[in-house]
Amino acid sequence: MPRVGIGSPLSEVENAGMSSVLAAASIAELLAQYIDSTWAYALAALIHAALVLGFFGVAPLVYIWLERKVAGRIQDRLGPTRVGGKFGWLQTLADGIKLIQKEDLCPEAADRMLFRVSPYLVFVSSFAAFLVLPWADGWIAQDLDIGIFFILAIMSLEVMGVILAGYSSGSKWSLFGGMREAAQVVSYEIPMAICALVPVTALGTLSMAEISRMQGGTFLNWMVLHDPFCFIAFFVYFTVATASVKRAPFDLAEAESELVAGFHTEYSGIRWSYFFMAEYASMFAVSGIATALFLGGWHSGIGLEKAVLEPLRARGGAGFLMSNIIAASIFITKGCLLVFVQMWVRWTLPRLRIDQVMTTCLKYLLPISCFLFLGITVWPLLIHQFTGRTTLLDSVNVLGSELGVPMANQAFRPELVPAANGESAEAAEKGAEAKAEIQPDAEQAGQNRDAVQEGQVQS
Repeated sequence: MPRVGIGSPLSEVENAGMSSVLAAASIAELLAQYIDSTWAYALAALIHAALVLGFFGVAPLVYIWLERKVAGRIQDRLGPTRVGGKFGWLQTLADGIKLIQKEDLCPEAADRMLFRVSPYLVFVSSFAAFLVLPWADGWIAQDLDIGIFFILAIMSLEVMGVILAGYSSGSKWSLFGGMREAAQVVSYEIPMAICALVPVTALGTLSMAEISRMQGGTFLNWMVLHDPFCFIAFFVYFTVATASVKRAPFDLAEAESELVAGFHTEYSGIRWSYFFMAEYASMFAVSGIATALFLGGWHSGIGLEKAVLEPLRARGGAGFLMSNIIAASIFITKGCLLVFVQMWVRWTLPRLRIDQVMTTCLKYLLPISCFLFLGITVWPLLIHQFTGRTTLLDSVNVLGSELGVPMANQAFRPELVPAANGESAEAAEKGAEAKAEIQPDAEQAGQNRDAVQEGQVQS
């Protein structure tokens, strides 16, 4: 069931003043009250896609403007200053309008069908990655149990669009750029996936939402500070992720010696813009993965949850909505900071040669990532051997965060909040009493079973 929606987990904490939208368990569940359930789920999927597409479309506009400003400051100039006032806010929008008006050309030697489909394949593969990003507690399009594998697999399909774009253009320069890009992206996906498995192995779950929940508390409970292997894995992951989204100094598709744009040399107009929109959106996607796996997800790391967000969620309705808006803002801010670092690196380091790029991956980053994966598997055993615990900070209260207690048990889960009405509270008490009555019976049954087994053995 899709879980993105305004107040999706609040069916257990309905308040009198809450609207029907806030009280619904999901958008699909709300729509099912008025239309057939099949159409309700289909319409809910479209609403979820529109919500994700809103961010997917706006983020590249902001990032393209930001990159021009970052490049300008690093190069000791101002960047855009004309369109949109002093800071050039509308420069990217003006470029988009210009690209829409340009003629959509297709070379005579090109494979027309593949040439036209390739930009959409790249666009869709990048867009689908946003479906499993955990924006806040309960705000995720699809909370898959294999979320990490899904997002890595779906992003790897982008290379198919790159190869087809270079092959179908009917130009040897586009083909060269596509082959270089394919070799780079496919190679760097291997250490990227291995580094993503390091925190997964430490936490024991592939759900990105659950991984984010387990990093609640202070920043000392983030996976980047969990152990030395996760700490190194974060920087290795960020390096290989930068290469996987074709960012400098790993942007080998556009070779300076050829004076062409690589696999999309023959594209123009709106189809050309799809490649760059997917690239900038993928920058946030890989940064969002790093945020969820290593940097605490939507958690602030300074105790904001217990002080502000949990009281807001306990109120339900608009309070829960506001708390998740704050949490989503924290998640987006962390991702944007990592995107800024990628821009900073682009305009600071020189471009590598293709042989240096491949050597860096296969000779250095791949063995390092394998070592980190092996290290995280033996780390709990070594710590337990010397300390009797599985973590160095087990059962230690640091800045109000009990790191020894599984964070999945500490995290605030709205569906576990007792309902406000008396009937639900009374039902909960009856359930507890029934459980207390069943437990002695179960113990007695176990004792009787053991006695029967002993009698059989004696006989």
